[in-house]
Amino acid sequence: MATSICRTLLLSHRVSSRASKRTAALLEAQRAAPLVVPIRTKKRYFMPPAASKTTEKQEQAARTFVVRQEYMERQINISCTAGIFDPYVPPEGDARLSTLSREGLKQRTEQLKQTAASQLAIRKIKEHDPEFVTKDFAARAQEIFIEAHAALTQFNKDRLHSLVTERCYPEMVRGNRYKTLRWGFLESVEPPRIVHARCPDMVSKGNLYGQVTLRMHSRQTLAIYDRFGRLMLGHEEEPRDVLEYLVFERHLVNPYGCWRLHGKIVPAWAPPKDPIVKTVMIPGPNLKPEEEFEDLNYEVPKPKPVQWHK
Repeated sequence: MATSICRTLLLSHRVSSRASKRTAALLEAQRAAPLVVPIRTKKRYFMPPAASKTTEKQEQAARTFVVRQEYMERQINISCTAGIFDPYVPPEGDARLSTLSREGLKQRTEQLKQTAASQLAIRKIKEHDPEFVTKDFAARAQEIFIEAHAALTQFNKDRLHSLVTERCYPEMVRGNRYKTLRWGFLESVEPPRIVHARCPDMVSKGNLYGQVTLRMHSRQTLAIYDRFGRLMLGHEEEPRDVLEYLVFERHLVNPYGCWRLHGKIVPAWAPPKDPIVKTVMIPGPNLKPEEEFEDLNYEVPKPKPVQWHK
C-alpha cells in the first residue's frame, strides 16, 4: 500500500514538473515574440469575371472608351485684378492748357462731372480702409512709385514684389535683362493729385478691390545701357518733364493688404517714345588658321545707298 502511494506521488511530481517546464517555455516564447491578437475582419468573396465577356468584347469596350477633354485653365490670382477697371481718359493737352483759357475751363468742368462715381468709390474704400485720406494718399503713392523704380534699378526682386502687383511686375521687368538702368527723381513740377477712383469686385460679390488713379507731373532722369556699356536710351544729365497717370490698387477685403502700383495709363495723344539705339555686330572676313585679323588691314564696308525706283 505504501509503495503504490509513493509511486503515484512520484508520477504526479514528474507530470507537474513537465507542465511547469512547458509553461515556462511558453512564457519565454511569448516574451520574445510580439503579442498578436487575431481579429476577424469582413469576409471578402472573390467575384470572378462574367463568362459572357470575352477578350474581343473587352478590346472593343476599351476602344470605345471616350477620353474626357482637357481644358487649359488659366491661373487666377486673387491678390490683384487682371486689368484696370473703367480706365481714366486723360484730357488732350493736359499740363499745357491753363484753367483760365476757354479749353482748359471746359476740361475742368467735364472732370467735375465725372467725379461723382469717384466719390462713391472713395466712400467704399474708406469703409474698408479707415486710414485712407485723399489729401495724404497722393504723397504716399508718389513715395511708393519712387521706391519701386529704385528697387528696379537695383534689381531687388523681393522689394519690388512688395511695391507692385503681380500684373505690373512682368511689365516693369520685361526686357531689362543684361541692361544697366540709371533712374532718378528730381522734383515735382506740380503736386500729385487723385483724378479717378473705382471700387470693383471680382469672382464673387463683396470681394472688393480699390483702384485709384494718380496724376503725377515730375522731372526725372533716365539712362539705359546695354550689356556692352553703350548708351541705348536717354541721358543721366538731361532731366525731362514727365506727365504720368499711375494706377494703384489694394485688395480691400484682405486685412493685410497694402496699396501697390498696378499699372500706367498712356493717353492716345501722348508723343511717341524716342527710338532705342541698338548695338549691331558687323560680320568680318573669314580668316584661315594661319592668318590674323590685324595683318589684313580690314576696313568695314560702307552700306550701299538705297535706290528708289520710279
